[in-house]
Amino acid sequence: MQTFFVEIKCKLGKTYEVASELADREIASEIYSTAGNYDILAKFHVGTEVDIGHFVAQKVQSIPEIADTHTIITFKAF
Repeated sequence: MQTFFVEIKCKLGKTYEVASELADREIASEIYSTAGNYDILAKFHVGTEVDIGHFVAQKVQSIPEIADTHTIITFKAF
């Protein structure tokens, strides 16, 4: 199992639509609204055989209201 986070910058006024679409797709284990450079922080768990880059490009960045993303790959939980 691989765990990673994606910071998501939404188009102006579209944060709730992006969060709803992520929830509807049932791909994120947790979705948070954040303040700062990004609007949403989403946590994902995928199998070890899944390519994270393709997953993010196909499943996350395909939401039209997303302006930018920043992926954080994790190595170990403490």
